[in-house]
Amino acid sequence: MDFVNGSSQAPTNDVREDLQPAADLDHRFPAGLHNEVVYHSAPWKAEIGRWLSGCDSVANEVSILEMIGGSNCKNDCSGQGVCNHELGQCQCFHGYTGEGCSERLQLGCNLPQSPEQPYGRWVVSICPAYCDTTRAMCFCGEGTKYPNRPVAEACGFQFNLPSEPGAPKLSDWTKADLDNIFTTNGSKPGWCNVDPAEAYASKVKFKEECDCKYDCTWGRFCETPVLCTCINQCSGHGHCRGGSCQCDNGWYGIDCSIPSVKSSVREWPQWLRPAQVNVPDNAHLTGKVTNLNAMVKKRRPLIYVYDLPPGFNSLLLEGRHFKFECVNRIYDDKNATLWTDQLYGAQMALYESILASPYRTLNGEEADFFFVPVLDSCIITRADDAPHLSMQEHRGLRSSLTLEFYKLAYDHIVEQHPYWNRSSGRDHIWFFSWDEGACYAPKEIWNSMMLVHWGNTNSKHNHSTTAYWADNWDSIPSSRRGNHPCFDPDKDLVLPAWKRPDAVALSSKLWARPREKRKALFYFNGNLGPAYPNGRPEDSYSMGIRQKIAEEYGSSPNKEGKLGKQHAEDVIVTPLRAENYHEALASSVFCGVFPGDGWSGRMEDSILQGCIPVVIQDGIFLPYENVLNYESFAVRIREDEIPDLMKILRGFNETEIEYKLANVQKIWQRFLYRDSMMLEADRQKTAFGHVEDWAVELLQLIEDDVFATFVQVLHYKLHNDPWRRHIHLEKEFGLPRECLIGTN
Repeated sequence: MDFVNGSSQAPTNDVREDLQPAADLDHRFPAGLHNEVVYHSAPWKAEIGRWLSGCDSVANEVSILEMIGGSNCKNDCSGQGVCNHELGQCQCFHGYTGEGCSERLQLGCNLPQSPEQPYGRWVVSICPAYCDTTRAMCFCGEGTKYPNRPVAEACGFQFNLPSEPGAPKLSDWTKADLDNIFTTNGSKPGWCNVDPAEAYASKVKFKEECDCKYDCTWGRFCETPVLCTCINQCSGHGHCRGGSCQCDNGWYGIDCSIPSVKSSVREWPQWLRPAQVNVPDNAHLTGKVTNLNAMVKKRRPLIYVYDLPPGFNSLLLEGRHFKFECVNRIYDDKNATLWTDQLYGAQMALYESILASPYRTLNGEEADFFFVPVLDSCIITRADDAPHLSMQEHRGLRSSLTLEFYKLAYDHIVEQHPYWNRSSGRDHIWFFSWDEGACYAPKEIWNSMMLVHWGNTNSKHNHSTTAYWADNWDSIPSSRRGNHPCFDPDKDLVLPAWKRPDAVALSSKLWARPREKRKALFYFNGNLGPAYPNGRPEDSYSMGIRQKIAEEYGSSPNKEGKLGKQHAEDVIVTPLRAENYHEALASSVFCGVFPGDGWSGRMEDSILQGCIPVVIQDGIFLPYENVLNYESFAVRIREDEIPDLMKILRGFNETEIEYKLANVQKIWQRFLYRDSMMLEADRQKTAFGHVEDWAVELLQLIEDDVFATFVQVLHYKLHNDPWRRHIHLEKEFGLPRECLIGTN
């Protein structure tokens, strides 16, 4: 670190004159067979691939002035929050509020009671024992042997016997099961008094419906404290307390990654180093530094991350009633990482990558993009799970509740920050990870870039496609939602869904399996709708697409014992879960990619196992489809072509099949959130001195992942989005002049 006294100005020249002479990108980077241009092994749409090849590849670092905050907060947030030293505002922990986090909230576990419902109607937080009113969570409480043991949901209530043999027992939410919770009976103690050692030795019986649902503990009886899950695990500068970070003195942010003037410069994160720090001339006189300016070399695009009030993110994590909700990992009794199959884990992964990225900036004046971290996956999974998250005003619609969260986040950033109005929000980024994407984005933010997992342009399916009524958005009035589509390919981006790192699959290199070992022509394994045992009952499920596929090509008997009309030996369409799903995909040439209640993870499954995806969902963009050249590695079939599907697939010659398979092998890492996973691997190595098997496999991968692809798309958009051409910016971009045509 270099330290200098006095102030200095960041350079303001628009263009580096000495980089290289202008060149015609069209001639330097000709398109291939399908009008693709390859950059970093991936086939891009020609205009994007050319710009990345000629411009992204030669981008230089520029000097960025980062501002290190020194504002203080009232009473240092009373030990119940984190001080944002940029704004001088407290971010209070769950159950606390007020300017200095000194006011304690009363967040009840139960809804209003009545003679018929002495504990109120059912809600996830329902509690017949001790309610922790800072989090609306239910525990055994004082007077029991294990007062901090959870009494979650059915644990505390009696059961009604099943009405018929084999039917499940149903909880009676009007009758507390106090004996089975609190009794001290020696042979069958209540849940709150069960000694784990005696229970594991089968010396005592206990209520089997009680378990350990909350985060931060492990074991059948929650007897082992373990790491809680927080964003970036508080970056080594704080303590994770069940979803919220309690930052060390001098650090702040949702993951304690932002240094204040009180921090040691030597501990600053990599994205702020090396830095030339400007110490104010009068600092030696006052002994106090209110703000520091640090000059840091960075490459664009630069992303500013709003430090939103914690109700939009960390409080949702801290108050969750089921440890697997909202997160993509938890920790076992050895504090080793357990990756989850949480379908919406990409939202957390991308957020963590941005926060730890060299493309992050604290200087909103220099930022090219602004990320607004609202965790909709956690809003939806937690909707109505406690009285303070009631959906009563939203008629039970999770879609409406989620829209309200995004609208409140918009109100906050417009009120607290100056950046939105400069571009009418066009340079802002929001992530909608749920099934149908940004369909229920409030009208006020639609100018922004939407990150989604499913890009329904509404050109054909112009209404809510989910079969789950609580997520339906058709009835949200236009006064709140406007009349926008769910996806605009000119401004938005579809990102892959979360897939956990599987050491076995990675070490087996299923993605690289050659053509001759792929014996099945076509493979799809998943829910096929009401015609099949245990199938989804709604005819509208999957927009009817899976049902049509099964009717033509089903390889397993339906309820009537019938196979598909065109079933064939080398075509597998079945609802029966394969013993080894990944192996089955890797043994197939083509794999089906059909919707569920919106997106499904079938595109990711296909690509990660090296199978050519066959996409059937009209008017709907899949991951990267508006930036990568899909013809190079995928097949798109119209819904009305389903009866001819196998005829079309058998019509591809071996040269074309090999070409597509080769491109799948070149892009598969772009469907993996490796950057976020490696952040976790680094944390584990620091803590334990070694890395797990999954990390060993990931360390061998060198191609661009999801986050690298995302940054490349942003860099292209920075200089090619039409609206930016009308804004003159006195910025240094570190690019040749021909790359800046769209910007200046």
